[in-house]
Amino acid sequence: MTIWTVFLVGIGGFFGSISRYGISEFAKKRSSQKWPMATLIINLSGSFLLGVFFGLDLNQTPLLLIGTGFLGGYTTFSTLNLEAVRLKEAKQSKAGKLYLLASYAGGVFLAALGLTIGLWLARD
Repeated sequence: MTIWTVFLVGIGGFFGSISRYGISEFAKKRSSQKWPMATLIINLSGSFLLGVFFGLDLNQTPLLLIGTGFLGGYTTFSTLNLEAVRLKEAKQSKAGKLYLLASYAGGVFLAALGLTIGLWLARD
């Protein structure tokens, strides 16, 4: 690991985290739902974008900056799980199960779709 690698991942993570925070705050102000829609949108879009970037078969530099850094800071596995637990504690067990299903199944589907699109784009 070089200082350049650390810099790329760090700067990408910085902007990814800020983006996640901004989207979360934006969604909170526009939604009265107790369902964690912002985290779902963030994680699903991040899964899709990561698939696209890996499918494009880019060199190491953009993958470190965008894939590991930005999308690593943008998506949030820990918040997803905490929100699922909170839904269960709020006696919204069905909503929690639906949230987990949408997050995990949707994430895998969108990562595969993104990878397919990235591979298709890389052919040209």
